[in-house]
Amino acid sequence: MQVQPYLFFEGRCEEAAEFYKSAVGAEVTMLMRFKEAPPGSGPEGSVPDPKMAEKVMHMNMRVGQSMVMASDGHCAGTQKFQGFGLSLMAKDEAEAKRLFDNLSPGGQVQMPLGKTFFSPAFGMVSDKFGILWMVIVEM
Repeated sequence: MQVQPYLFFEGRCEEAAEFYKSAVGAEVTMLMRFKEAPPGSGPEGSVPDPKMAEKVMHMNMRVGQSMVMASDGHCAGTQKFQGFGLSLMAKDEAEAKRLFDNLSPGGQVQMPLGKTFFSPAFGMVSDKFGILWMVIVEM
């Protein structure tokens, strides 16, 4: 059994995927748009919204050895990522710095990357989409 995060970017899923490709080396392994869903596959009686046709219904994105799933959700434009964070295990301090610096533009540093009692390099940053990332090098 695995637990895999599923993130709803409310209309910014493709933008997020491009950001994570460059920031953390993510690879999109599957992407399905709402227009690709078979007719009648939605909730009973629902009619697909033509404004949603090009939006991402489902995406799989590999980050290292982990899979992160994502969607544009309802395209409400206001995603709220609260109560969780994603951890990136860096192999060394140089990689931790690179990952932290790549995730920081447009975001908010919660804890600067630095030496702690439990790691030679640990930091927390909320990226420009509001996802909290904890970058750490294990001791």
